[in-house]
Amino acid sequence: MTAKSDLPQGTLDLLILKVVGLGPVHGYAIAQRLQQVSRDVVQVPQGSLYPALHRLENRGLLAADWQETDTGREAKFYRLTRQGRAQLETEAASWQRLTQAVGLILRMAEGGAE
Repeated sequence: MTAKSDLPQGTLDLLILKVVGLGPVHGYAIAQRLQQVSRDVVQVPQGSLYPALHRLENRGLLAADWQETDTGREAKFYRLTRQGRAQLETEAASWQRLTQAVGLILRMAEGGAE
């Protein structure tokens, strides 16, 4: 599953904000975390991840600094801005409402037309 073709529009941004909200992290680690936590369902190719990170940075939702990784390489580490944290809270609440509503509809459909 690739994020670009299978995740609904805007979902990748929300997932990135959530991972970054846990603490400063570099791009490769974001992709690894998403894949690991989703049990390999969400696999984000670099061609989707890095444009999303740049977009979020340009929108002021993420800030980034160059730091050394555990392996001694330089990488851009992303962190949430105050605006990014507010956006994460808003989008997460909206996503919860939507998934609950879809769940209600799917359960109704399974019961047949009554």
